[in-house]
Amino acid sequence: MSERLNFPYLPNTDEDREEMLRAIGAKDIDDLFADIPVDLREKALLNLPPALSEPDLMRHLRSLAAQNIHIGDLPETYLPCPSSTTPSPEPATRPSSLVPFLGAGIYDHYIPPAVQHITSRNEFYTAYTPYQAEASQGTLQATFEYQSLICDLTGMEVSNASLYDGASALAEAVLMAHSINERRKVILPKTLHPHWQQVVKTYATGMKLQFVEAPYLPDVGVTDPEFVRKECDDQTCCVVVQHPNFFGCLELVSELEAAAHQVGALFVVAFDPISLGVLRPPGEYNADIAVAEGQCLGLPPSFGGPLLGIFTCKREFIRKMPGRLVGETTDSKGQRGFVLTLQVREQHIRRERATSNICTNQALCAIAAAAYLALMGKSGIRQVAELCTQKAHYLAEKLQNAGISLLFTAPFFKEFAVKLPTDPQRVNKALFGKGFLGGLALRRYYHELDSGWLLAVTEKRTKAEMDAFVQAVQECVSASM
Repeated sequence: MSERLNFPYLPNTDEDREEMLRAIGAKDIDDLFADIPVDLREKALLNLPPALSEPDLMRHLRSLAAQNIHIGDLPETYLPCPSSTTPSPEPATRPSSLVPFLGAGIYDHYIPPAVQHITSRNEFYTAYTPYQAEASQGTLQATFEYQSLICDLTGMEVSNASLYDGASALAEAVLMAHSINERRKVILPKTLHPHWQQVVKTYATGMKLQFVEAPYLPDVGVTDPEFVRKECDDQTCCVVVQHPNFFGCLELVSELEAAAHQVGALFVVAFDPISLGVLRPPGEYNADIAVAEGQCLGLPPSFGGPLLGIFTCKREFIRKMPGRLVGETTDSKGQRGFVLTLQVREQHIRRERATSNICTNQALCAIAAAAYLALMGKSGIRQVAELCTQKAHYLAEKLQNAGISLLFTAPFFKEFAVKLPTDPQRVNKALFGKGFLGGLALRRYYHELDSGWLLAVTEKRTKAEMDAFVQAVQECVSASM
């Protein structure tokens, strides 16, 4: 082009832009922003720094990346000497990595290196939905295997090709329950992840659903089954439970299932996929819809995303299920093949008659989960779950021996809450300097749990790390008293 360009990375000339504006019936660029109120538009030029050369830009980006603190093993300098009772030395500078004991929805699990290798292959490394079966057999087969593995894991009859994340999967489950029985009363437990509660209610805006919050038994940490039984009536759409719940406690799922089904309501379960290595799967206690956050299946914490929404249900509800379903078929030559079997629920097919507006399925994340499950196998998942349980109980016992009591008496899986004698946020700040990412201060979401501290332990935590953590907690608590 002979015309001078305003920006080297925008190939459109002034003539190109004028032609495009004429084609869409706009007078100028400002017409494209007519829907934005004038008082909300930025009128001044952005205060951006001068442009950098590529070497300078790379140097700047590296300096920004160096400010990140990674999740990793505790440096040897922070580990206590087994033969010494002297406190761990205070680090001279901020740690380069942190040992995490924070969970609350995102967890630091081991990921086999082969998972990243598989998801980095060009055949899978795309966000595009595989509509064209003749060009997408690899992705379709991988998704089909994901669905099959999820059904094996959960004991449920049907799994879709995944959703955005666990919170939106639960929200879709509630909307699906309403579309099945057309009732409007939804019982949400207070032990459900607070962020998930907000997402569910946001999704339901305009649906005229009535949400009833089920309290938890104060010293036990599980949903009050008697309250749920009394609230269940012929207007109840569904009973929701998170198992293990936000506090890490194991809910009384059989009692809650009975209360829901006694009045014809649906029983919706949000589960931890890793916990199914030691706990009964939702299919065995008669869940109608079971959803989960799949980040623990081969996805790193990564600043909180991308995530993976697992969605399963009973076969009888398959045509009300959101998202899409990959199925197995045969071609004209009788050869095995894979296609998008069900997707008529989506807005791009049925428009306003659609039961969901889900238009992505986090396919790459689902393939990572499938690779993780295939590599770990049943025995591997069971071993990870057993290690999480054993190590969480080891840490809980060590903290109790140090004078820090558990907040609840209910059995727990890999997460548990304790009661600190001082401000949990001050303890977290002090722990940071010692190379630890502390637990969640529960008062952020539960004002009645002012000194509650939620801790998570995965199979990656070592005995040395946990012992050092307990000693660091003791030091931080003593210093803040």
